[in-house]
Amino acid sequence: RVAAQKFFQTANREDEFFLIEFDDRPRLVVPLGPGLGRLQEDLVFSKSSGSTALIDAVVMGLHEVKKSKLTRKALLIISDGGENNSRYTLKEMRNMVLEGDALIYAILVEDQERDGPWYLRQMTEDSGGRVVPYGQDAIDPITKISVELRNRYLLGFSPSSETRDGRYHNLKVMVVPPRGLPKLQASWRKGYYAAQD
Repeated sequence: RVAAQKFFQTANREDEFFLIEFDDRPRLVVPLGPGLGRLQEDLVFSKSSGSTALIDAVVMGLHEVKKSKLTRKALLIISDGGENNSRYTLKEMRNMVLEGDALIYAILVEDQERDGPWYLRQMTEDSGGRVVPYGQDAIDPITKISVELRNRYLLGFSPSSETRDGRYHNLKVMVVPPRGLPKLQASWRKGYYAAQD
């Protein structure tokens, strides 16, 4: 809750939000819409117990974020990364991420799940997002996620091959810092689907 509240402090009036709560199944508590009032109220009383359907919650989130008319879309997951009760598979969910246009960030809380960080990395890196561990010094990284969402570069390119095969093509982005600057770290969507004839 503290992580979410910190994230919301950087919200703009034009932003849209929704809230999904999940344990053995995901529930859309607050549908997509403007304003934080109801979402913040419901967040105070949110709770979970039992099994964890993380992948199903992400799938529900991807469907909800797709309804937005805004050009920049993001899904923020706050979880320990545990997964043991989803109907969808990780592969099915990752395909949805690759076909979508939402960035996915995750705040890793209570790092007690053995595979939790791995699951969250699989979900976030395909989209161009990343995982941020939550701890005593993680308030600043949470703010950084919000800043990253509002300050992104848009790079365009034309592929050298004009093959219209409908297949997924990998992309690699390299950043060369000017002399005197420290090493820069880039996050990007790892590829795209080509158009099909």
